[in-house]
Amino acid sequence: MNLRSFLGGTHVPHSKEATAAKPIREARLPAKVTIPLHQHTGAPCEPLVKVGDHVLVGQKIGDSPAKLTAPVHASVSGKVAAIGYYLQSGGRLVNSIVIESDGEQQLSPDVRPRGTVEDLSSEDIVNIIREAGIVGLGGAAFPTYFKLVPPPGKKFDTLVINGSECEPYLTADHRIMLERPDDIVYGIKALMKAARVGRAFVGIEDNKPDAIEAIRRAVSGVPGIEVVALATKYPQGAEKQLVKAILGREIPSGGLPVDVGVVVNNVGTAAAVADALKEGMPLVERVVTVAGSCVREPQNLRVRIGTSIGELIEECGGFVKEPAKVIIGGPMMGVAQFSLDVPVTKGTSGVLALSRGEVEAEDVSMPCVRCGKCVEVCPMRLLPLFISQRAEAGRFDEAEEYNALDCIECGSCSYICPSRRPLVQAIRLAKSEIMARRRKKQ
Repeated sequence: MNLRSFLGGTHVPHSKEATAAKPIREARLPAKVTIPLHQHTGAPCEPLVKVGDHVLVGQKIGDSPAKLTAPVHASVSGKVAAIGYYLQSGGRLVNSIVIESDGEQQLSPDVRPRGTVEDLSSEDIVNIIREAGIVGLGGAAFPTYFKLVPPPGKKFDTLVINGSECEPYLTADHRIMLERPDDIVYGIKALMKAARVGRAFVGIEDNKPDAIEAIRRAVSGVPGIEVVALATKYPQGAEKQLVKAILGREIPSGGLPVDVGVVVNNVGTAAAVADALKEGMPLVERVVTVAGSCVREPQNLRVRIGTSIGELIEECGGFVKEPAKVIIGGPMMGVAQFSLDVPVTKGTSGVLALSRGEVEAEDVSMPCVRCGKCVEVCPMRLLPLFISQRAEAGRFDEAEEYNALDCIECGSCSYICPSRRPLVQAIRLAKSEIMARRRKKQ
């Protein structure tokens, strides 16, 4: 098998065995959900309901007139119990709508089939995706409708679908590819029409041979869609690395896939698009991997948006031992939590409860030994040691000269560093300072 890849990157333990063979299971209906009005890239939504209102599953409860946003919908039917600021996974307090479930799961009349890919226009599909609140389900949560319309003077020629799932522990996308291949392909066809492209590639790492086979069977006889086997290497799923591996195109510094004629979406996003067209169901649930050595029964759960991560852990049997860290997302790019009372959002791909041995919590940072390993593994061909040194010294102008903003924060440098330097954290600080200074100049 001819496997495609990219320069740099690193090999991390997969740690996917606990959930890779477990079918997706429907999570219990929560007694209440806390749905943030800002769980996407772009402008936050304003509430469209008030306390005391009765809402139905799929009913739009928040939206914004902003150009870049994503509406939110009720994931359970019941009464709006509160609207206010609640803790979200990133540690922020976010304006949210709390709904007490009535257990009925009555559907909104707005949840109805929208038409077929063949009958709908490109504009129709983009509008349906927008109204369904669909965002990138790989973790970035960028509004999908916005990605499908290129800026003036540019156009797409290729759709790339990300089935890599390169983060350790996470197997949600793997299971979706095995259990919903036809829906994924239907969503790909819709995305192709929306982006006005005639070809699509589905990139899947070769540690998922069953998923490669399932999607290949599903695309058999479908013109314009090809499955590409990728070498298993982290961060193969990053969009710049994915485009390079599949198409050989180099996205320029500071650029986006559209700059090389490509639009990138996730396999879970494609399945969500199929739901929006076939059933009219907006994005009110997603698959979440709950795993780690501290979880009694690791599983892949289909979860209602707004369910607390504590409830998911309880549903998986609770903790077998006290975790050193609970992380939302994967261990490389995820965010450690200080509370289990935070909700699942559209971008929550996993909930990991990891032991000290898994997160190496007792390691102490030591001085840089100039080994160059961080340079070797950087998929963006940056110099992480120099950028981090400038950031730690507060010399952010120099960090910018080293192209700090091109860092994708994959964590490969911190993972490989023998001195356990907090490289990606320092680079993240540099990026935030550089962007803050740019905003002040505007």
